[in-house]
Amino acid sequence: MILLYTPSPKETQAYIALFRAAMPQQTFITLDELDDPSQVAYVVTWGPPAGLFAGLPALRGVFALGAGVDKLLARDDLDPALPIYRLLDGGMAAQMLEYVRFGVLSYQRHMDIYRRQQVAGVWKMLPPRLSADVRVGVLGLGEIGLAVARGLQADGYRVQGWSRTPRSLPGLVSHHGQEGLHALLAESDVLACVLPSTPETAGLLDAARLARLPAGAMLINAGRGDLLDEAALLAALDDGLLRCAQLDVFSREPLPPDSRLWQHPAVTLTPHIAAITLRQQAVAQITDRLQRLAQGEAVAGQVERQRGY
Repeated sequence: MILLYTPSPKETQAYIALFRAAMPQQTFITLDELDDPSQVAYVVTWGPPAGLFAGLPALRGVFALGAGVDKLLARDDLDPALPIYRLLDGGMAAQMLEYVRFGVLSYQRHMDIYRRQQVAGVWKMLPPRLSADVRVGVLGLGEIGLAVARGLQADGYRVQGWSRTPRSLPGLVSHHGQEGLHALLAESDVLACVLPSTPETAGLLDAARLARLPAGAMLINAGRGDLLDEAALLAALDDGLLRCAQLDVFSREPLPPDSRLWQHPAVTLTPHIAAITLRQQAVAQITDRLQRLAQGEAVAGQVERQRGY
C-alpha cells in the first residue's frame, strides 16, 4: 500500500488519479482513506503533517514530490536509515532555465533600469549590450543547474559554474570549493543560484561574498531561501554595490508583509514558482522507481543524507 499526501486536497486527488492509472495493480490511498497504518510500504508526499511517519511501522521509503528534501531531512519522526527519494527533474529543469533566462535577459537589456525610469517619468535610452558581453555564474551544477548553465551557453552568454565538489564538464568552466567560489563571484555579472539547502550552503551568500561580485551585478536566487542573507542583500542594493535582484525563495515563506523586499525598487520577487513539479512527469518518474524497487533493482534519486540531497 502506498500513501499519498499533499497539503492540498485537490492536488492530492489529482495525483491519486494519475498514480492509480499508471499502476492499477498497486493500491494508492490518501490519508483520509488510511485505516491500517501497518500496511503502508511507501509514502509519496510534499509537506507531510507532523508525526506522520512515526505511525507507519512498515514504511520502506519516502518519495518527495520535488527536488528539495531539506524539510524531510529535518524531520524527527523519520528514521535516519529510511531511504528518501527526490525528483531528479520532473519537468523542473526547463522551467528553471526559463526563470533564470528571464532574469539574465532583463539584466542584459536594462529592463530593471527602464522600470525604475518609468516610475520616475524618465525617458533615457541606454547603450545596447550583447549576450556575449554578460558573464553568468551558476551556483549548483546538479541536473537542474547544469541544464541552466548549458541553456544560457546556447543563448550566447559567457557561463561558468560552481559546485561544492569538483566536476569535469566539457565546454563549461567549473569551479569548486572556497577559492573556486571566490573566483566565480568576481567574474559574474549575473549570479544565478540553484543550490539545494544543506548545512554547507546555509548562509553561503553573506555580506562578504556578495561584496565579491562586480559592481552593478545582479543576483538571481531560485535555490533555497536560507542560502542568502537577505539583510546583506538589501544593504548591497541600497549602497549601489548590486544593481538588482530577482528572488523566488526566502528565509520565511510566505514572505512576511513587513519585509523590505516587497517594495524595494531594485527587487523583483516571485512566490516560489521558478520550477514547479509537473504531475505527469513526477508520476512517471516515481512509478518507474516503484516498479524497479519491487524487482530488487537500484533506483536513481536516493538522497545521500550526509550531503543533504
